[in-house]
Amino acid sequence: MTRLVLKFGGTSLAGIAELENAANKVALERERGHSVAVVVSAMAGATNDLVEHCRSVSPLHDAREYDAVVSSGENVTSGLMALALQKRGIAARSWQGWQLPISCSDVHGRARILGIETKEMESRLDEGEVAVLAGFQGLTSRNRLATLGRGGSDTTAVALAAGLGAERCDIYTDVAGIYTTDPRLVPQARKLDRISYEEMIEIASMGAKVLQTRAVEMAMKKRVPIQVLSSFGVLPGSDLPGTLVTGEENIMEQEVVSGITYSKDEAKITLVGVPDMPGFAARIFGPLAEAGINVDMIVQNISQDGTSTDVTFTLSRSDASRTVEVLRQTPELTETEIRLNEDVVKVSVVGIGMRSHPGVAQTMFATLADKGINIQVISTSEIKISVLIATEYAELAVRSLHVAYGLEQ
Repeated sequence: MTRLVLKFGGTSLAGIAELENAANKVALERERGHSVAVVVSAMAGATNDLVEHCRSVSPLHDAREYDAVVSSGENVTSGLMALALQKRGIAARSWQGWQLPISCSDVHGRARILGIETKEMESRLDEGEVAVLAGFQGLTSRNRLATLGRGGSDTTAVALAAGLGAERCDIYTDVAGIYTTDPRLVPQARKLDRISYEEMIEIASMGAKVLQTRAVEMAMKKRVPIQVLSSFGVLPGSDLPGTLVTGEENIMEQEVVSGITYSKDEAKITLVGVPDMPGFAARIFGPLAEAGINVDMIVQNISQDGTSTDVTFTLSRSDASRTVEVLRQTPELTETEIRLNEDVVKVSVVGIGMRSHPGVAQTMFATLADKGINIQVISTSEIKISVLIATEYAELAVRSLHVAYGLEQ
């Protein structure tokens, strides 16, 4: 009997009607002879409401109690899903993260999964029962509930699929799959049949919110195939192929560029006139790392006089103000000019075919130049090229690059 893990996100469980539709998909997979485990998120908007409740009661809240509150949304939907399946004559029960248990790190609000115990759940599945697991939560070494961060139910689903040895992990969401770019921005965007783990990690980390990056990283490590597909409509994942996220070896045609993505949650900081000497970069980025601030693109200009230089880097816009504060408190930078620009967007082209095809960067730069778009910062990896541009040119850049690489339908 084939074992599947089905994960339903918040938009797929926005109300009782949507939850009933999701339960129908589970029932259809059972009719096809599959053994099924389900992972659920909270209903759309429920987590935001719980977060707001915490902030209203105590702006400076205890992170442990915060997690106890915000993880409750998934507990509700897991119980409701079990009830909906029982109504359809299917043996089902709900599970919470601590009942397996899913062990995780002690970092509340963004805990990482350390292990998952599936023995008891497997025995129930072997008896024909459907397991409905609350996503987004785990149990710390101190026996406290901790949440996995936004999108954490994706990671829960992949971890469960790996633990159960599932053939596939179906992620139901509000889109039909992974597209060559945002179809809301470019109507000609094309749904991909398959995409590699490496490409999906880059696309997710560059701004696409279809899958959590950590979930894809775990899937690649554990070799769990993920199918991304729409929860709307009546067909289940076995009948309605979405986009399969899999190993590069399983992709016959490796397109040079698979997709164009963009992120508006960007800010650029430039430190003007810092000393051009060994070890000074560590003095800049060390305090930021200690403050838990992630930086992305980093550019250091070549010093002309041999004594000073400029350092530019990008980071999440939400961290911009805190970053400036940390930098101003760094003793070596008290006299340094700090320039902050939040009117920027990062545009990236991604594709495993870049490894063997030259000219990808030239096409990108020429296309942007032809549209009069100035590039502020450039960063590259083996399968990705990212540029930082002014926000006003974001849509024009994405549309132009989509055409330039022949990605339209």
